[in-house]
Amino acid sequence: MNTEIYDVIVVGAGHAGCEAAAAAANMGSKTLLITMNMQTIGQMSCNPAMGGIAKGQIVREIDALGGYSGIVSDDSAIQFKMLNISKGPAMWSPRSQNDRMNFSLEWRYRLEKIENLDFFQDMVSSLILKKTKVAGVITSLGIKIKSKSVILTNGTFLNGLIHVGEKQVRGGRMGEPGTRGITEQLISLGFIVGRMKTGTPPRIDGRSLDYTKMEEQKGDENPGTFSYMASKTLKKQKSCFITYTNEEVHETLRSSFDKSPMFNGTIKSLGPRYCPSIEDKVYRFAERTRHQLFVEPEGWNTVEVYLNGFSSSLPEDIQIKALKKIQGFKNVKVFRPGYAIEYDYFPPTQLSSTLETKIIENLFFAGQINGTTGYEEAAGQGIIAGINAHQKIHGKEKFILGRDEAYIGVLIDDLITKGTEEPYRMFTSRAEYRLLLRQDNADIRLTEKSNRIGLASDKRLKKVEEKVKKSDELIDFLKNYSIKPKVINPILSKNKSNLVDQSYKASQFITRPNIKIETLVEIPEIREKIKKYTTEIREQAEINIKYKGYIEKEKENINRLKKTEKIKIPKDFNYSKINSLSTEAKEKLENLRPETLAQASRISGVNPADISILRIYIAKQ
Repeated sequence: MNTEIYDVIVVGAGHAGCEAAAAAANMGSKTLLITMNMQTIGQMSCNPAMGGIAKGQIVREIDALGGYSGIVSDDSAIQFKMLNISKGPAMWSPRSQNDRMNFSLEWRYRLEKIENLDFFQDMVSSLILKKTKVAGVITSLGIKIKSKSVILTNGTFLNGLIHVGEKQVRGGRMGEPGTRGITEQLISLGFIVGRMKTGTPPRIDGRSLDYTKMEEQKGDENPGTFSYMASKTLKKQKSCFITYTNEEVHETLRSSFDKSPMFNGTIKSLGPRYCPSIEDKVYRFAERTRHQLFVEPEGWNTVEVYLNGFSSSLPEDIQIKALKKIQGFKNVKVFRPGYAIEYDYFPPTQLSSTLETKIIENLFFAGQINGTTGYEEAAGQGIIAGINAHQKIHGKEKFILGRDEAYIGVLIDDLITKGTEEPYRMFTSRAEYRLLLRQDNADIRLTEKSNRIGLASDKRLKKVEEKVKKSDELIDFLKNYSIKPKVINPILSKNKSNLVDQSYKASQFITRPNIKIETLVEIPEIREKIKKYTTEIREQAEINIKYKGYIEKEKENINRLKKTEKIKIPKDFNYSKINSLSTEAKEKLENLRPETLAQASRISGVNPADISILRIYIAKQ
């Protein structure tokens, strides 16, 4: 740490903080990353994995923008799988199992190589303000550090309270203290605060498990990577395993519901609906006789195992008693019991689309402080906050991703427009243009935008341009190459596709459900022509041919939407003077202050008639 004034201070070194600090510093801002513990930078506080359905798309988008989550995941991976491969390409989602310790080490190693980035170990207790503008932070040691902007990425540490049965411990993670002071100061400034809850399962000694009684889950035969740039491809992989709860497990858990803070009223805040605790699952789905559990290794050189699906806040003796009744867990030994944690968050409707707060200028929020759950959601917010903090203090244009441009755009728009009262998790169903927002084309969608503002490198952009060029070349070839019936019919027959009685272009066959570019490799005359392109190029060409009609339809819908996205609403717009607006619409619009007409249309309680009225009044102004 220097005594100079920093451009950007990032508070917290979790996934959001790491991406925010890296982005701001790589763009040229003098940046300081403050963390309570230098040994836990980029810590995987919960499961040792990155990506998954919709989340994998976010990691690819971060990588395309020039962030580090994808590269760090690749370099610390112990297994890689592409999920949903049997479905359409909009659903394909990369996921890696990671070495928990290596993941954190890789993050620290990469951050320490950034020239403009300094580090300081301490707890931030309050902000320095100049009227309604942030001017730095004050640490628990009373050290004042000045800056032009501040990004808060406090995770679960704001007034964190850990629950194990009827026991309560103050902390942000097991064994780590929580943060005091920031919440109270923000409330005094007019911020609205809420409480959320999340949980984590017990950590298991893998030596005590009988894996022969579980289902092995291997990684992909040809494992891929998250990063579009050159990164490590796995030569060997570690398997995960699947086991299940049973009625005996459920009965053991039910017998102690009265000791669960989830049921006895101790925890009043909401947890993630889509990742409930095991006791919550047993209670809510009483008709189910078993629940799936994933036994996930924590790394290459450890016996520690993460039991995904068994998040619990029951007393530790009940957790162990129930665990012993799971198939393969008869002799289980526990390193650490599961626990629930309650923490403060700030409803994200108090933010603008850049993640800057509406009340305090140059103050940004990213990650769980905004009510989200998951490493990927946090990291996606972090990179956008880091970019915009840099842009703001240097007088440059805002960097905003639309719902049609990225899952990150959907995430942020959902948060600032709709808010959230339970931990927000990304799903493919949240994105109305998911066929365009695929994991395979995140680089094509985002790298040029990021390069323009100085984050994504020229080398990265050149690679994207080469990918587009070669994909177009292959599509061109397939559109112009005719295949005769006697050549294609044996292949069609083998793939249970209708035979033809005349020649057709190769691309026309690829539009059929059972026919892929790889299928056409069987034809000797065009085998070498196709095989000279990489798997990535062939995949890109195939998707663009096979789903051309759907893609064009989505683009038409986007063009219609953009007409309302371009209609800006003045900051000082007085909704109360428009008598024809519904009372609910006036209240919501005054409170949320949408930036565009399209954003206003996505607010619950604002109906199409209200939007039509607004459009007329804005046009008059």
